Amino acid sequence: MLAEPDTVPAEGEPLTEARMRAAVAARDAGFDGRFVYAVRSTGIYCRPGCPSRAARPENLSFHAGPAEAEEAGFRPCRRCRPDEAARSARQAEAVTRACRLIEAAEAPPPLDALAGAVGLSPFHFHRIFKAVTGVTPKAYAAAHRAGRAADSLAEGRSVTESLYAAGYGAPSRFYADAGERLGMPPSVYRKGGAGERIAFAVGPCALGLVLVAATERGICAILLGDAADTLRAELAARFPKAEIVAGAPDFAATVAAVVRLVAEPGGPFPLPLDIGGTAFQQRVWQALRRIPAGTTATYAEIARAIGEPAAVRAVAMACGANRIAVAIPCHRVVRSDGTLSGYRWGPARKAALLAREGNGRAEETS
Repeated sequence: MLAEPDTVPAEGEPLTEARMRAAVAARDAGFDGRFVYAVRSTGIYCRPGCPSRAARPENLSFHAGPAEAEEAGFRPCRRCRPDEAARSARQAEAVTRACRLIEAAEAPPPLDALAGAVGLSPFHFHRIFKAVTGVTPKAYAAAHRAGRAADSLAEGRSVTESLYAAGYGAPSRFYADAGERLGMPPSVYRKGGAGERIAFAVGPCALGLVLVAATERGICAILLGDAADTLRAELAARFPKAEIVAGAPDFAATVAAVVRLVAEPGGPFPLPLDIGGTAFQQRVWQALRRIPAGTTATYAEIARAIGEPAAVRAVAMACGANRIAVAIPCHRVVRSDGTLSGYRWGPARKAALLAREGNGRAEETS
């Protein structure tokens, strides 16, 4: 499934002057590279995310890029350097190079070595890596190593073969990580997830159909749609190793609670959730659950709320990865200018949920 869009319009989507003015007012670096703005009183043009002092709105003009601004007689800002490659692009390139080095190494490279390889200080590199990916270099290396072990186990190799092939120096380290990284003991994972049992049921709700699925720990999926077969296929794709079974008769009470939540998304929902996900995703999803019903937040506000103000794109990806609709209210996240962004279960459902919460955003305004 595609991740929910971030605060920046998709390539090819027209940028209105109102949206550009909102981006400049918010110093939204997510728009860097989409346009530049110029200040008539100073003769300088800048990136949307430039931290320079705000200019008077009537002095602003907007241009497709540096060439157009310079043709109009403006010169580049010395602070944000809009005529050079965007800083975010340079940072992303450095992080990408570091990720490839991590993936190619037999053992996780030291922080100093990674930073030196991309020409940054260890402190600066660590901060940029976490801002771009949402995790630290150490966590990325651990996840990649666990992924290699998981692939090896899925191919039928023994646990011992897999852990050493993935670069674990000792079995103890692998077993300590296995429950978190694989979601189950290695021996169970190797058998295709035998022992993980997910009960589910599909029923009508105020927004079409809803599929509710739960493990013994709590609800692990709430999926919205129009066709029961499509919803069942999505559940199977999300949990390919699990044993998926029809819910017992008493599961109807769980479904009824979810149906009530969809009808009244601002109401209480006491049932436990089995959230899963990475540590970063969990932080984002917990922040979403703290957004009061009837209000909205932007991706940038969520990023700041979790203490990662530069990780706006990573926050958007975490919102898109959410598989528990309404109970984890990613429908309450909007673009930086207040308009609705996309929603994995359809923009009409997002607008309907917001309207039911009474915040007035009942129409798609992108």
